[in-house]
Amino acid sequence: MRILVFHGYLLRGTGSNVYNARLAAALARRGATVDLLSQERRPRELDFVDAVGTWVDGEPRVEVIREPVRVTAWRPDIGALLPVYVADRYEGFTAKPFLESTDAEIAAYVAANVAAVRDVIDRARPDVALANHLVMGPLVLARALDGDVPYAVKVHGSALEYTVKRDPDRFLPAAREGLAAARTVLVGSRHTAESLWAAMGDAGLPDRTRLGPPGVDVEEFRPRPRAEAAGAVRALAERLAGAAASGEDHAFARDDAAAGRALATLDLDAGRDRHVAFVGKLIVSKGVDLLAAAWPVVLRAVPDARLVVVGFGAFRDGLERLLAALDAGDLDAVRVLAAEGRALEGGPRAPLRHLLAFLDGMEPDARGEYLAAAAGLMDRVVLTGRLEHDELAPLLAACEAQVVPSTFPEAFGMVAAEAAACGVLPVSAAHSGLAEVTATLAAAVPEAARPWLSFPVGDGAVRALADRLVAWLRAPAEVREETRAALVAVARERYSWEGVAAGVIAAAEGRRGALARPV
Repeated sequence: MRILVFHGYLLRGTGSNVYNARLAAALARRGATVDLLSQERRPRELDFVDAVGTWVDGEPRVEVIREPVRVTAWRPDIGALLPVYVADRYEGFTAKPFLESTDAEIAAYVAANVAAVRDVIDRARPDVALANHLVMGPLVLARALDGDVPYAVKVHGSALEYTVKRDPDRFLPAAREGLAAARTVLVGSRHTAESLWAAMGDAGLPDRTRLGPPGVDVEEFRPRPRAEAAGAVRALAERLAGAAASGEDHAFARDDAAAGRALATLDLDAGRDRHVAFVGKLIVSKGVDLLAAAWPVVLRAVPDARLVVVGFGAFRDGLERLLAALDAGDLDAVRVLAAEGRALEGGPRAPLRHLLAFLDGMEPDARGEYLAAAAGLMDRVVLTGRLEHDELAPLLAACEAQVVPSTFPEAFGMVAAEAAACGVLPVSAAHSGLAEVTATLAAAVPEAARPWLSFPVGDGAVRALADRLVAWLRAPAEVREETRAALVAVARERYSWEGVAAGVIAAAEGRRGALARPV
């Protein structure tokens, strides 16, 4: 079987990027031949890529890396502009939010991708295809395939929430055209399905919608003995610390040496520290400000707790300023930062109201205790920057919990599923797709552990988050071990990539009866 996958972005770093990379690898393991269209600039570094397709003087060319060729990574020539859902910096591109792009710019972007897909299918017609995101991937395939190849659409959530719903007059027509001919529309959760149905206003869409969550590489994300996990992280730290500066300046660039130095500070061998991870984009929507404010509360009860923040994004500077103000005991500065809110990541001024509510609700007696616990906070929080997906796995296995504090709806909770596969307790915000992952995990773990899996996002979020972490870190050893075993078992059963790949093929072929409805 030959499958064409259209994903207009990179193949590493964020959820939909990782989804497409892992999906292509899983499809290849099933024996399929995959044409994967993305804007990944370094496909040769990815071990599942067997050939690289580019355009030379307007003509498609393929360079074979190894035989047999299962996955060919194509990079359409779209020019300098890359329309995105959330503002960021991309190597080699001017990345511009769809909302800020002109109609002419978007039309040129679509046309370039349509032409590229047509070139690819002229070389070898695919049996089925998959488009990613609500705009503009489905529109590209609808126009390029012209009804000759069945396709499915995978809605990740960002295009829906950040683009289509914010300017429906401009983007609903494109979304509707792209979905009209799709055999199946895949969503990660019931929450995303309901949001999609409400936005699209298509009475027939629910009948074509099926669950298609991302998966977990359960051979990579697995429990590891402490010595193995610590050794892998130590080796990574040494490798990165010795790397030369790349000189790159874009969102996915990283200072390898700085990441190596940060990882080297983690006391994973001796076990004196108890590590909790955050993995995600450093933007306000991910709620990392709530976790920063909660950390002194955690430290007061569990002084050896240490927070490891893995990620990149426009809010990193704001997060560092927030941590420094807490460390210095300057709650007035914290309040100023909270009042700035999204302005700290380059957006409009929009207060971090849950953080402000925590500050406003702090009793005078508790203030001194909080500030005492916050003293030295910078030594109890480590920011690693971005890690590659395979680099993350051993670090996560060395942690005891992972926090997913998003304040914005999530289509799924892949990072929570990956934590569970490692035997690490995911503590997630109680909403959207995160809540659905939590419900799956909660059904398997001991009753005592169920309340620790999620917390409500509201004015009490900081305290609620801290309470869950403290309860878990203080829990009896037998409860913790039983919980870990249950998390690993359910993650392996429900979230393997092989199952995801099979579901994508069934969706593209229109075999919806083989797929679960979002309930």
